[in-house]
Amino acid sequence: MAEAAGGREQPAASRAPPDAAYRAEEEPEPASLDAGGRRRERRSGVSAVGTVERFPGGSLGPAAAPDPDACLLEAAKATPRRSSIIKDPSNQKCGRKKTVSFSSMPSEKKISSASDCISFMQAGCELKKVRPNSRIYNRFFTLDPDLQALRWEPSKKDLDKAKLDISAIKEIRLGKNTETFRNNGLADQISEDCALSVIHGENYESLDLVANSADVANIWVSGLRYLVSRSKQPLDLMENSHNTPRFAWLKAVFEAADVDGNGIMLEDTAVELIKKLNPTLKESKIRLKFKEIQKSKEKLTTRVTKEEFCEAFSELCTRPEVYFLLVQISKNKEYLDANDLMLFLEAEQGVTHITEEMCLDIIRRYELSEEGRLKGFLAIDGFTQYLLSSECDIFDPEHKKIVQDMTQPLSHYYINASHNTYLIEDQLRGPADINGYVRALKMSCRSIELDVCDGPDNEPIICNRNNMTSPLAFRNVIEVINKLAFFASEYPLILCLGNHCSVQQQKVVVQHMKRIFGNKLYTEAPLSSEAYLPSPEKLKMKIIVKGKKLPCGQDVLEGEVTDEDEEAEISRRLSEDFSREPKLIWLCKELSDLVSLCKSIQYKDFETSMKSQNYWEMCSFSEAEASRIANEYPEDFVNYNKKFLSRVYPSAMRIDSSNLNPQDFWNCGCQIVAMNYQTPGPMMDLHTGWFLQNGGCGYVLRPSVMRDEVSYFSANTKGIVPGVSPQVLHVKIISGQNFPKPKGACAKGDVIDPYVCIEIHGIPADCTEQRTKTVQQNSDNPIFDESFEFQINLPELAMIRFVVLDDDYIGDEFIGQYTIPLECLQPGYRHIPLRSFVGDIMEHVTLFVHIAITNRSGGGKAQKRSLSVRIGKKAREYTMLRNTGLKVIDDIFKLAVHPLREATDMRENMQNAMVSVKELCGLPPIASLKQCILTLSSRLVSSDNAPSVALCMKDTFPYLEPLGTVPDVQKKVLAAYDLMIQESRVLIETADTTHDKIVQCQKAGMEFHEELHNLGTKEGLKGRKLSKAIESFAWNITVLKGQGDLLKNAKNEALENMKQIQLACLSCGLSKTGSGQADAKAKRCLEAIQEKDTGDENGRL
Repeated sequence: MAEAAGGREQPAASRAPPDAAYRAEEEPEPASLDAGGRRRERRSGVSAVGTVERFPGGSLGPAAAPDPDACLLEAAKATPRRSSIIKDPSNQKCGRKKTVSFSSMPSEKKISSASDCISFMQAGCELKKVRPNSRIYNRFFTLDPDLQALRWEPSKKDLDKAKLDISAIKEIRLGKNTETFRNNGLADQISEDCALSVIHGENYESLDLVANSADVANIWVSGLRYLVSRSKQPLDLMENSHNTPRFAWLKAVFEAADVDGNGIMLEDTAVELIKKLNPTLKESKIRLKFKEIQKSKEKLTTRVTKEEFCEAFSELCTRPEVYFLLVQISKNKEYLDANDLMLFLEAEQGVTHITEEMCLDIIRRYELSEEGRLKGFLAIDGFTQYLLSSECDIFDPEHKKIVQDMTQPLSHYYINASHNTYLIEDQLRGPADINGYVRALKMSCRSIELDVCDGPDNEPIICNRNNMTSPLAFRNVIEVINKLAFFASEYPLILCLGNHCSVQQQKVVVQHMKRIFGNKLYTEAPLSSEAYLPSPEKLKMKIIVKGKKLPCGQDVLEGEVTDEDEEAEISRRLSEDFSREPKLIWLCKELSDLVSLCKSIQYKDFETSMKSQNYWEMCSFSEAEASRIANEYPEDFVNYNKKFLSRVYPSAMRIDSSNLNPQDFWNCGCQIVAMNYQTPGPMMDLHTGWFLQNGGCGYVLRPSVMRDEVSYFSANTKGIVPGVSPQVLHVKIISGQNFPKPKGACAKGDVIDPYVCIEIHGIPADCTEQRTKTVQQNSDNPIFDESFEFQINLPELAMIRFVVLDDDYIGDEFIGQYTIPLECLQPGYRHIPLRSFVGDIMEHVTLFVHIAITNRSGGGKAQKRSLSVRIGKKAREYTMLRNTGLKVIDDIFKLAVHPLREATDMRENMQNAMVSVKELCGLPPIASLKQCILTLSSRLVSSDNAPSVALCMKDTFPYLEPLGTVPDVQKKVLAAYDLMIQESRVLIETADTTHDKIVQCQKAGMEFHEELHNLGTKEGLKGRKLSKAIESFAWNITVLKGQGDLLKNAKNEALENMKQIQLACLSCGLSKTGSGQADAKAKRCLEAIQEKDTGDENGRL
């Protein structure tokens, strides 16, 4: 019943520039001013690697080439304490002007019931009305006192016609999920969380609105859904608002504490009772709430009645965002039953194999009222407790166990490593401390450092050679290491031995190690017949010594080797006499013999290494040297690290023991990136977060594209990785809980203005950052309600870091952070436990978010609206094979061009068909197909509540068959559904053949792998041209393997989709009524799909 676009009324869009209403949130963020009016840069982009550096003074400019270590020192001085760690400013998408959230709710009253929503709607508020012609009108919307109609003004229509009857409403959608929003020219400037649509009439017309804030949109959506679902007795809502199970429970709690039975208690007792029910509440806030309630009743007393107690608890302890969620998933009730909870866990939380009994068990464990536990429903307080529990943690519990293959060579893993492990302060003045080893080993560190020097009484010591005041006895240190070596992980521990001892004391070192470590010490000579290092699985419970070794074949008791002193190396490189040979030290045979798999050698260049380096030899790189190599030879560095271990240590110029960015070197495949554990901050956050995965065992398997012998990967890739399907990460920051004041803040009260930064770390193409608006003066439960999308090109290397900061800080802005690998994210509604600056979990301090990860098919640049923008066949970009210049090989690869196009088309067509179904169901791209079927089933119901379509299994595929007349608008949805089933069927039935063709080309190409140099010589290729041919060959093999894997995964996904659709149809009652045979047939088809799925996993696909 939407009014016409034409006429005399002047739209908001014509009174101001089209984007004026939204410009405040879209302008680039300027440098803010401090209290003295000086420019203040909030976050900087200092990085050890990259083309952009921030120099003292805050200006951006090209990276200084001559002296990288000196630059690091200067940059460290200029960098704010919690600087941004995104390297490339072009990827920082936090280009929004600081915005402040003012609640639209009267007197800051929280929404805690449907009555509150309806009262707000009756009072009315301004909403923007969006028309298909891209015009936007400001209108004042109200709900009639009798709850029968929605009205708006001003309007050129009569007052009686500028309305929408509640009885005509079919659906209420939150978000930009109608054609009007999708086709509106200003859609990109409208917040997803502020948009809502009222679908009405038999033709499913839409009234599309934009609220001033997400909380207002949620109030209208929740209130209207409640009215539509209870249109027959709406007045009961107001009468029974205080007769809910929640109030019955609160009254019982009050009466149990009311020892006199007078229905009244002292305010002190009531405050203690509420704090007992909700320990996170501040006493001052509870007392203030009681005073507000009593003031509204014009009474002044220190006693609290039962009704006042219930009212205060409801207003203080109801989180509006959780209430809105509960109403949404409970089909507009104010509690969840077991079926509601089951659907929530399956469709939103991604939980599989959930049963009704499991849901009832959750209700029994979390519901606070006796009535709820007996009747099997979960009210708002129990639901809040469940969402805050460890069962809804953002970290996938599967990854708290060993989930990766631990039988690969040691060089195929990232290894948790510590630098100067003996330090707990800075490396210039810090004394050696045994607690450095205790801390590192308890954090699953698998590579620790021991700098050993001569000590008194012929007893070696470990010390900071810049501060000799508190040396540690070497014997005591390795006794602690022996005790804790496998405390947190049973996988091998590498001891990086910095030997600065005389030959005499070296022999004492050997004696202590052999006596204390015993058979844990790995000293077996490496086998020359092998090509790779042993696996972590094979080296379980073993301690490996890394150090210098005497040359093979020399039967001597001692000899000279080059010094492994990191500081000496840096001094040598910074000195004028750069070409000076490194100094030599004496090494005894006994210590040399302890070194087996990790013999230290000096790096010269990759060509020399690939020809002459043995797999048991490893190089250590200074931060500056590794940065240079990563920039100049990124592909070679990755290939080198497929076979050999690399260790990267921080620059000696980091006298404050600051940390390098480990991601820069992980991107190159460097396994051992040594970190200063004693220095907290963003870099240590990344390191700690990364090694939480794989059971926190200290070993993380690298992506296959960085392990396969023949594969192409560049650490500096700026686009899609060949053979890897990009993913889209959808993050909604909903709210925060109990944020503390920044630790280092000074001259400021307890009030903070929080905002959230979301940082993505990974390959350069994935590194980006976005931020929410600022919520003013709210630390207890700030509501952000903002959604973000990030395209992730290499998910296996990506991490997401949530940082909460204070926008009105003095001295320190940091509130809390949490860093997690993308692979460990759980989808759905999750609470993130925030960590302090030093990495400790802060009690009750959380961030409430919604997470979804979807596929983005098709290659090319990220679409503005992700999956909701389909890529047509003409615009589709295919991953292309490269010409090697070797005719016999190029002829083989040409045979793969058509199968690769077929594979891409099948995957794209299925994805596009799925998106069409979701759009026509009024759902966002992140919705599941089960949610689509539920939405569809509610529409396809006749007047007598019988379904107008039925599930019809044809060759094990779930088609929907009309049982009578279906409205035209629903015919479009059914047609899109049929197309989705058809495209899925094509993929499932033809994937094997196409996959075989791709694999055959890959195998045929690999037969020439060993002959590439000879073939190139015959074709006259040499030098750079030959290297380019070999690189193109690796690229093509990577593409073929990756596209084959993507097709295999797409087929498995399609099979799973068919299974989920069938289960959803059966649970929604879309099987033919009264047909036992049909149900039996559907069950047999489901079993057939499951068998086909299992068979494919065990067979070719």
